Amino acid sequence: MTVHFIGAGPGAADLLTLRGRDLIAACPVCLYAGSLVPEGVLAHCPKDTRIVNTAPLSLDDIMAEIVAAHHDDKDVARLHSGDLSIWSAMGEQLRRLRALRIPYSITPGVPAFSAAAAALGTELTLPGRVQSVVLTRTPGRASAMPQGETLAAFAATGAVLAIHLSIHLLDKVIAELAPHYGADCPAAIVWRASWPDQRVIRATLGTLEAAVSGELERTALILVGQTLDAEDFAESRLYAADYDRRYRPVGVAPRFPETS
Repeated sequence: MTVHFIGAGPGAADLLTLRGRDLIAACPVCLYAGSLVPEGVLAHCPKDTRIVNTAPLSLDDIMAEIVAAHHDDKDVARLHSGDLSIWSAMGEQLRRLRALRIPYSITPGVPAFSAAAAALGTELTLPGRVQSVVLTRTPGRASAMPQGETLAAFAATGAVLAIHLSIHLLDKVIAELAPHYGADCPAAIVWRASWPDQRVIRATLGTLEAAVSGELERTALILVGQTLDAEDFAESRLYAADYDRRYRPVGVAPRFPETS
């Protein structure tokens, strides 16, 4: 018996890895975060699967479901939204599984910031402009921010910021970032990235708050950075005709000569 943690992606039911799909199709028990995982993903479950929405459950309740499946020798598909490596609450489940000696596997998923960048039609890292992306959030009731992990500290680097779980504090986010990026820095909000009702708002830091009409729920992602609408950037050397690389040797004495 194995508990398979599966990243179910940002929202679109078809943004799911083949491995994730196949594991869901093979598991007689499926636990899914119903508040964020689209029901379309559950279509891959076998006909008689025990499907449990964990949104109203406590951690103890969730573990009880897993332990019961373990006793019955039934594999579990444990679905979380996005990718499991960030803000998934997977770590505390893994710790308990290790203590109980219950095997588990982890299958990554498409993260929300990737879906948001796709919706914006942009590459977040561009040569000569920005080469780092910071995934962060503001403090919340469930999790405080460690000392030093502030928006101002991250903004000082000039990296693109992908700010999660913070739309309800948009005014404070803007106030903290504007001194570092400037009011004219490109910014965007992507609400429910990849869902059928996805909404994209493009603006600058100075105009972003006014551009938001109506209240957006917590599933909105805030992105700030110079690459969001940049056109004046250098082309990557990777594909330059005179760039000597292993798969395309160039010149009379290439660094990686062809071998027969």
